[in-house]
Amino acid sequence: MVIAFIPVRGGSKSIPLKNIKNFCGKPLVCWNIEALERCKLVDEIIIATDSSEIAEVVNSQNYKKTRVYWRSAENAVDTASTESVMLEYIEKESIPINNTFMLVQATSPMTQTEHFTEALTKYNAENIDSLLSCVRNFRFFWNPDGTSKNYDFMNRPRRQDFDGELMENGAFYINSVGNILQSKNRLSGKIGIYIMPEYTAAEIDEPDDWIVLESLMKRHVLNNPSKESNSIELFISDVDGTLTDGGMYYSESGEELKKFNTRDGMGFQILHEAGIKTGIITSENTSIVSRRAQKLNVDFLIQGEKFGGKLNAIKELCEKENIPIEKVAYIGDDINCIELLKNVGYPACPNDAQYAVKEIPGIKVLSCCGGSGVVREFIDLLLQKRCQ
Repeated sequence: MVIAFIPVRGGSKSIPLKNIKNFCGKPLVCWNIEALERCKLVDEIIIATDSSEIAEVVNSQNYKKTRVYWRSAENAVDTASTESVMLEYIEKESIPINNTFMLVQATSPMTQTEHFTEALTKYNAENIDSLLSCVRNFRFFWNPDGTSKNYDFMNRPRRQDFDGELMENGAFYINSVGNILQSKNRLSGKIGIYIMPEYTAAEIDEPDDWIVLESLMKRHVLNNPSKESNSIELFISDVDGTLTDGGMYYSESGEELKKFNTRDGMGFQILHEAGIKTGIITSENTSIVSRRAQKLNVDFLIQGEKFGGKLNAIKELCEKENIPIEKVAYIGDDINCIELLKNVGYPACPNDAQYAVKEIPGIKVLSCCGGSGVVREFIDLLLQKRCQ
């Protein structure tokens, strides 16, 4: 059983009753509740509060999986830790130790159903004890003594060549009830990381945060309504930096080589079995890609610049095949992919994609990097949603 636990006090000082304050058209706490209600992996949603006003708002929504838990006054003061109310609930309600417990923060309203689903899937599939959500931060950090923490300032990297640092975004944490009882902490043992899009880095703590997050919500979530994945008719992938790691390899004789990932190949096979047409598009024209496309048995291979750019090439293909571009899924990583990514119905990019690509509204930033099975990750995600 999976329990999603959302602690919401009524005594916030910086923004009074912020958890039920109107955020982009609905009470703040409702954004996470509704995303969790849609998550098929979550069995029960607990709103731990001390406020009758918060309870009234939650109960008025007639949610199916959500109920209010009245936390003690002792664990509703400013000095009480989140762990204290978690442990209070677990012990008072005698929650079985083998249950999965997901702590969710209402101050991170941009967390979507897909984020909860993917993170729980990762938690269940991998050999880890607990998991937390992070974003990749591309800032350079310094020590007070004038030494740099995470880069060589004498060889300052370009942003797109910098791996960045993983930063906790506070959206959610997953652990077993047994581990929480033993460690008295939301995290313990071997910890896994679920990487979320950069725009989810901010949390609502101060009034200025509210303004910033409402703007981000409108740009990245509200302007990207959820779509039915069973409408996908065409899957297209870029090559360098997506199907490959973007590296240029040369043999002793000077022959150019590229490294592909076998898991991506299986992904294309799965798409064929699902009845979805597939294609590869690249601005280069090489025999290596031709051979790989033949091996993958793709329906369409578009190479070179003769089509006047990737967007025009796919538009022409869609017109010929009578496929609306809204029913196209595309994964790319660099600036020459941007226009196409902005126009397809299902855009995605590797985690190490160029920064401007990752900032495209509504794009799915995947956890894998180029050449590391990221295309398969996208395919699995699309087909998982298709079956829901």
